[in-house]
Amino acid sequence: MSHSSGASQAAATALPSGTVTFLFTDIEGSTQRWESHRSEMESAVSRHDALLRAAVTAHGGVVFKTVGDAVCAAFARPQDALATAADAQRALGAEDFSAVGGLRVRMAVHTGTAHERDRDYFGPTINRVARLLSIGHGDQVLVSGATAHLLHGVTPWQMSLRDLGEHQLRDLARPEHVHQLAAPGLKEGFSPLRSLASLPNNLPRQGTAFIGREHELDEIKSLLAKFEVVTVVGTVGVGKTRTALQ
Repeated sequence: MSHSSGASQAAATALPSGTVTFLFTDIEGSTQRWESHRSEMESAVSRHDALLRAAVTAHGGVVFKTVGDAVCAAFARPQDALATAADAQRALGAEDFSAVGGLRVRMAVHTGTAHERDRDYFGPTINRVARLLSIGHGDQVLVSGATAHLLHGVTPWQMSLRDLGEHQLRDLARPEHVHQLAAPGLKEGFSPLRSLASLPNNLPRQGTAFIGREHELDEIKSLLAKFEVVTVVGTVGVGKTRTALQ
């Protein structure tokens, strides 16, 4: 997928810096819809983008990137990101997307510091909001523990956060305390999140970040693609267990 002109359209607006709240969105099941309703999806996604941009702009945010049907926005305040998510979901829900079998958009909100370069953001904060988005469902808005903590229990008018507990996100060592945004007009009942916590196993959680060993991990992945069982061998204390768990 290629980047759209979203960044150039936002060029006149300064990106938030320091502690930033990010709102990431994408359309659930968009690939199948593009295959079945190509021309109709062009119109639907154009309207989807317009509704999201309007909501982001109304609450002082900036759309800094679009990739395919995914939208990435940044806000100086977490309250504005939540208000945008709620307004966008209501606007999308009121739109007639029946020509493509309906559109269900999932959203994720996370707060932290990120490195800004060429009007884009990079770093662990961006990785975490992307992984948070991946475990949600269409029409659902997930909120990270960091964002919830910054709100100090004070959410925008008529909004609240429903505690969904801790969930392990793919490729991230630290689990995420996930919340769901509740507000008038937003759907509430969803299937369990698609996190690693939904896959039963007896592997211990790791409380620290895994640094290095990229070459060894790549080699193990390559071997696992060819063989059902791979044995990691090394001297005592070299890190065999942690590498295998990772």
